[in-house]
Amino acid sequence: MRISLLSVLPGPARATLRVLTVSLCTLPIFSAVAGAEEHEALRDLFFGAAMFHANQENYFDAIVALDTELAQFHRLDEPELDPFSAHLGQAEFSVGDLELSYRMHRQAGRAIEAVLKGNVSRSVRNEAAYRLARIHYHKQQPVNALHALEWIEGRVPERVRAQEQFLRARVFMQLGRFDEAVELLKDLKGEKSLAGFIEFNLGIAQLKSGEEARGILELTDLGKKRSSELAEQALYDKTNLLLGAYLMEAGELQQARPYFDRVNLEGPFSNRALLGAGWAEAHAGRYERALVPWKMLQNRKGTNESVQEAMLAVPYAFGKLDVHSTAAIHYGRALDSFGSEIDTLTASIHSIREGKFLQALRRKEATQVQHWVVALRNLPNAPETHYLLDLMASNDYQAFLHNYRDLNDLYERNEAWLKSLSAYEDIIRHRRAYYDPLLPKLDEQFRKLDARIKLRLEQRDTFAGRIEQMLVSRRPEYLATADEQAVRLAMRELRRQLAQNPQGFTEVTRSRVARLQGVLDLRLSTEYDQRLTQAYKHLQELNGEIEQLQGVYQSYVRSRQAATHSYTGYNQQITRLRAQIRNYQQRLEMLMARQGSMLEALAIEELERRRTQLESYQIKARFALADSYDRANALQEQREDQRKIEQYREAQPESLPDDNPPELEAGEGGDT
Repeated sequence: MRISLLSVLPGPARATLRVLTVSLCTLPIFSAVAGAEEHEALRDLFFGAAMFHANQENYFDAIVALDTELAQFHRLDEPELDPFSAHLGQAEFSVGDLELSYRMHRQAGRAIEAVLKGNVSRSVRNEAAYRLARIHYHKQQPVNALHALEWIEGRVPERVRAQEQFLRARVFMQLGRFDEAVELLKDLKGEKSLAGFIEFNLGIAQLKSGEEARGILELTDLGKKRSSELAEQALYDKTNLLLGAYLMEAGELQQARPYFDRVNLEGPFSNRALLGAGWAEAHAGRYERALVPWKMLQNRKGTNESVQEAMLAVPYAFGKLDVHSTAAIHYGRALDSFGSEIDTLTASIHSIREGKFLQALRRKEATQVQHWVVALRNLPNAPETHYLLDLMASNDYQAFLHNYRDLNDLYERNEAWLKSLSAYEDIIRHRRAYYDPLLPKLDEQFRKLDARIKLRLEQRDTFAGRIEQMLVSRRPEYLATADEQAVRLAMRELRRQLAQNPQGFTEVTRSRVARLQGVLDLRLSTEYDQRLTQAYKHLQELNGEIEQLQGVYQSYVRSRQAATHSYTGYNQQITRLRAQIRNYQQRLEMLMARQGSMLEALAIEELERRRTQLESYQIKARFALADSYDRANALQEQREDQRKIEQYREAQPESLPDDNPPELEAGEGGDT
């Protein structure tokens, strides 16, 4: 019996290289703030808050925050006074990167194409072309990505130079131009931000371009490294797994085994490495050594494909060693395990069709951890996630999963916003109930105060007009005090009486009246300048008081308007928003249903494939079990017959020889 190597790596070595090239060389889309200087000082707190959301991978919140800030900024009368202006270019690039991270490829592409068509500097244009190429690359459109890269003239900004060259090399690899990719990747060696990824892609490109020895050497050096970081160690493990599978497919079994041995036994590629190490020894005919990794693998979680294949490989090796009874025991254990797993798969398929898989994807307790895909299998009552880790880790399925989760997140946000609208209506109702009884009394008091304010303003204007008039022509009477004004009025009345009845007053009286009038006029005339100065100072003080009064007046008006605006004019807007959100909810439900159906269909297809595979293993195990029993029985019978023969020979006495001795034979011949 020979078990295939499909579970070591999917497909032959060439297909393996192609799959690993696409899956492993991809770096995170949003590693930092787009176009940002690493040490640039933060000038605007709102921009900082948006970048905080981005670094937490809350791309939706970051996009909303940046879009809001940009919209407000472009409506300002003097935008250069806003501290957000210091981050304007950075924010515009960041929106494109965030939209790309949120898988809004079309929106991000349109935004970047607008930058390319705008009147911008060469460095900005080059960076925009690089980002557009990255969008096409992640959409698996290498031809369009290369076309975008050809728009770059000169050098891109230093902060993205390495990423641009690495992207160009990956595009060349997808287009089959491996020689050009090798040259670019050689120039990039030593770049710390891409450490490991450059060597991995360089080794693959060299293998593809015909430089097999150099490619193996490059990947070997990378696979020898060790790291405490899980992601880096996973890269090294995958490199060793790739080389082991490649060499085993090429028939270099002796060279393949060390690469499998370098894979971390606790890493994500350990199962396939153990399986591959066993087959490398088995193909070389060393079945005793093949049993060491296979038996280690056999005791691991039974849902893994490599583990299930090892359950057949172990008794297969025992059979090759003619230990058929042990092989039969292991085949029996494999049959029990396969039957149990087939039942679990059947239950998982039924569970998915009942919608429980999508419910598991929406659970918050799973999505709140870092490795939420792995955590799904630990959820209670979720058998549908047991066999889907490999499927859910694939790039395409990850995109479907993220889309579904994002749609669900938007749906839940809309539900929360609908509740918020109801809360706003409650707030408005309470405000109306509070302000409606108070405002009429306040308005009545304000009207009285307003009349007094207008009177004082008129008096101030009259006083100011008189002072302006006195600057042109002297008017001492305007500067008389209240007592002096009373005396002037009394003197005016006396002069009128003297004019009407000159005979009724003595000369002394007329003289005294004239003297009093002269004294008053003299005082007003001699103190005119001083009084005018004092009057101007008093006017300035009055203006200050008027300004304070007007400030209080405007404050009341604003408070009155704010009180009114806090509960009036919102009903129509809330009604419109509620209808808009409900319309969006219907669209989201439709999109979620489509996306969920696709996820369920892919999951069921994967589970049915696994079930079919286990059923095939089950059939093989049954035939192998029967064959092992037959061989074991035949061997047992053969040994029993041999034992009986030996016992019979030991029980028989020594018999005489049938032939005559040689000398007798010779004597008989002489007589003749």
